[in-house]
Amino acid sequence: MKNSKLLSLSYSAIIAALYVALTWISNVLGLASGAVQIRLGEALCALAYFIPGAPIGLFVGCLISNLSMALSPLDIIFGSLATLIGAYLGSKMKNKWLVPVPTVVANTVIVPIVILVSYTARDAWSFSTYALTALGVFAGEILSAYLLGMLLLLAMSKYKAFNGIKK
Repeated sequence: MKNSKLLSLSYSAIIAALYVALTWISNVLGLASGAVQIRLGEALCALAYFIPGAPIGLFVGCLISNLSMALSPLDIIFGSLATLIGAYLGSKMKNKWLVPVPTVVANTVIVPIVILVSYTARDAWSFSTYALTALGVFAGEILSAYLLGMLLLLAMSKYKAFNGIKK
């Protein structure tokens, strides 16, 4: 039991560090924030399919990344929560093709609200502004969380070591 908890904690820490490193790469490329976000770290949400501690590691990694980019407090908190919600719900999926879907949905719903509240003048708020922002976030999440995430998930499915830690 003790080794299992230590292993889960270790995986969470590694995932958090990987998320931060990949998001920093995205940030250097100018892709990590804004209306269209292609955070390479979001692909790691697929790890929730195999690793029980992955959602916590992803949340911590996203939180550290958001803090390091000097985003608004709402963006730091709710952006990180969107990743946690998506990864947690993804960990509950039985069909591996659906694992990235909650991450895409959570970020597409939550992040545009945060962007509008944090970075847009109040008189510019409208459904069309929200819809356009959501479309940009959706596009970025499809590329990072779904496409890259599925590539990661399919590649890792071939390794018995990861299939062995699957819940």
